[in-house]
Amino acid sequence: MKTLITEFISLDGVVQAPGAPTEDTDGGFAHGGWLVKYFDPEIIGGTFDELAKQSDALLQGRRTYQVSAAAWPSQSGDGFSDWINRVQKYVVSDTLKEEDIVWHPTKIVRGRDFLKTVADLRAQPGGYIYVYGSPTMVQSLLAADLVDELVLTVVPLIVGGGKKLFPAMAEILPFELVSAVKASTGAQVCRYARAR
Repeated sequence: MKTLITEFISLDGVVQAPGAPTEDTDGGFAHGGWLVKYFDPEIIGGTFDELAKQSDALLQGRRTYQVSAAAWPSQSGDGFSDWINRVQKYVVSDTLKEEDIVWHPTKIVRGRDFLKTVADLRAQPGGYIYVYGSPTMVQSLLAADLVDELVLTVVPLIVGGGKKLFPAMAEILPFELVSAVKASTGAQVCRYARAR
């Protein structure tokens, strides 16, 4: 399997709360929902639908999981929502308990086991381990060099502050641009593969 990171990212590298005003207000973030007017169902939605078809697992941090678990189970009838509701989910959390899991199938992965679990999944046959949101978790995956592909939807907007995707690292990680497609809204979907 391969680890696939999909993120909505502003020109200044912010990934915090792209979908809703109250999604993540950590640090006083007041620009939640900055992505909404830039979402293009055909180009952006189509890209995510296609990637979901190639994915055999969903990996999320606790907050992203809880937001998703509140939204996706009530949706169906399209490729992405049908996939996300049936796919095996992994949530990285040291605080969630089994009784907190309401969106199935889901396995809890404790922080101490997180990188080993991802490495073990990558050693299995299959498609992608699909990741979205969860910037802290993504930073750990990048630092451990466990990311195979990045799909960044770059939004032509400077947010001015918020959570960033890329950690400070001692080593350089080269990626190759595989494709770049411009959406009707001016956003650009850029797909990168880890150059090894």
